[in-house]
Amino acid sequence: MGRSRRTIPEELLLLALDPTTGTTAQPQSLDLGLAGAQLVELALAGRIAPDGDRIAVVMPRPTGDPTLDSALELLRRRGSPVRAVHWIGGPRLGLRQTYLSHLERCGMVHAVAGQMCGVLPTTRYQATDTAISREIRARLDSAIRTGVPPDQRTAALAALAHAVGLGKHLYPGNEGRSSRSRLRDLIRHDPMGGLVAHAVMDVQNGVAAQPRRSSAPAGRQSAVPAQPRRSSMARAVAH
Repeated sequence: MGRSRRTIPEELLLLALDPTTGTTAQPQSLDLGLAGAQLVELALAGRIAPDGDRIAVVMPRPTGDPTLDSALELLRRRGSPVRAVHWIGGPRLGLRQTYLSHLERCGMVHAVAGQMCGVLPTTRYQATDTAISREIRARLDSAIRTGVPPDQRTAALAALAHAVGLGKHLYPGNEGRSSRSRLRDLIRHDPMGGLVAHAVMDVQNGVAAQPRRSSAPAGRQSAVPAQPRRSSMARAVAH
């Protein structure tokens, strides 16, 4: 995988990066979204494929992208398909900083050192080429305003942007309500992006701790009380 095409994790992070403050919107859920974006990118590269609500490695050959290959190797070591919610919600946080450093090495952002309250050191990140961020945003805007089905990558990006809560950052206020609604609706245009986006939302809502079906072994209770309906991800897989 060469550097001629930006990956979905990179684009998601650039969307979340505030050009004024140099900080990222939705920092906590963004880590989950980046983990999901890695899955989508690996699927597009033919390295993994969905198996129900699980993710299976179908080609372990490296992509050439170090951050994606690290995720691919971790998936390969599992030895069997893993549920998307368990992968995304696993102890793999810190991806936001990993990708900020990755974008800095690629020359897409540069770090600006500063201080908070004149004492605590801080680091902010500014895009080196704002035209890239504008182009990414323009693709989403076009899909939202024209109603034309977007390409697979844009659909997956839109699904993940909605899943991590970037809608209110990209389209704020009452005037952005219809755009946020249409951003959410774009989730249906890419099955893999939709599955992963629902997994991201399920992790945030605590659904990952629930059994997929009500067939838990006797004497073993779920960490979260069973609900009478399936998770949103399970519904997405069923359709």
